[in-house]
Amino acid sequence: MGYRRLSAEERVQIEALFGAGLSMAQIAVQVGRHKSTVSRELARNAGFWSNVTGSLSPLRAQRPVGRRGRYNSRYCAQSAHRRAGRLARERWGRRQVKLGPGPLRDRVVAELGQRWSPRQISARLAREYAGHPDAALWSVSAETIYQAVYVQSRGGLREELKDQVALRSGRVRRRARAVPGGPLRSNRSWTQEWRLSTRPAEAQDRAVPGHWEGDLLIGAGGASAIVTLVERSSRYVMLGALPGGRDSSTVVGVLTTLFDQLPAHLRRSLAWDQGSELAQAATFRLATGCPVYFADPHSPWQRGSNENTNGLLRQYFPKGKHSFRNTTQADLDAVATQLNARPRMTLDWATPAETLNHYLVALTD
Repeated sequence: MGYRRLSAEERVQIEALFGAGLSMAQIAVQVGRHKSTVSRELARNAGFWSNVTGSLSPLRAQRPVGRRGRYNSRYCAQSAHRRAGRLARERWGRRQVKLGPGPLRDRVVAELGQRWSPRQISARLAREYAGHPDAALWSVSAETIYQAVYVQSRGGLREELKDQVALRSGRVRRRARAVPGGPLRSNRSWTQEWRLSTRPAEAQDRAVPGHWEGDLLIGAGGASAIVTLVERSSRYVMLGALPGGRDSSTVVGVLTTLFDQLPAHLRRSLAWDQGSELAQAATFRLATGCPVYFADPHSPWQRGSNENTNGLLRQYFPKGKHSFRNTTQADLDAVATQLNARPRMTLDWATPAETLNHYLVALTD
């Protein structure tokens, strides 16, 4: 268990026991703390020590003895607690590191504007400038960026960012997990012979590119949607507009258009949930040569990459607020480009675009 600061109640206990003349060890036992914690607290807040020898007044003779002598002042719990809070605030202020004007700040602002997280920025800079003579000039911690955005009142970055989002989901409370409902979808015939458990084993370890996960991202009021696709090995994202609705024939048509942009060796499989929008999956398989496998009901973790991608997309299209009715394919392509240019920790801070390109180059060699 980590160190825990003394509470106001514990300081009140120390005040009473110290005034009663108990020793450090006795006070520590009563409060439930180590005696060194009590000793440091009294050293900070009970005045000076006295090594005066000879006769002592009865009151002073009752004072506990520390390493440097006998305490000669009373301990006030209220004053000590106020002082501890003030010192903590001052220490926090001293820990803040200013991100001053210059090319480093300009890059941080630009990448925050592309919705990179502070950790992505910090790690990507460390990756790019590893071993470089100017590595120190391009080094910044994620905490420094967080402070510049959310803590510092002067010289901060908040005023320079137009669309900075503090939390990706926007939620302040956890959602309850949905109750499993496997039997409710057991009559969906298009899923029976194409369950996710029958997908090739090579898709599981992400070693071979070309296995995709897909879903619909629903707009405000459930009145609009877009197609979202993510490649499992590289986390490369493709998005498709659905201006004509989300019936199965429309969704399959958009998916076919997206997969027609891919070479054959990147069409190995597609994982989807059991929604009726892919009831015509056989038509998609015939048009693209890509098999579709369906996850179990209420099992989003079986398509974890796609669920994570949809969470990232909510930074651009807030849940319950954004309608996709007026979102064009060009708009979606611009968002996909930004996501594919973000470094990812799971890719050792490479970007999805770089990773997919690396796969493509390796396959042509």
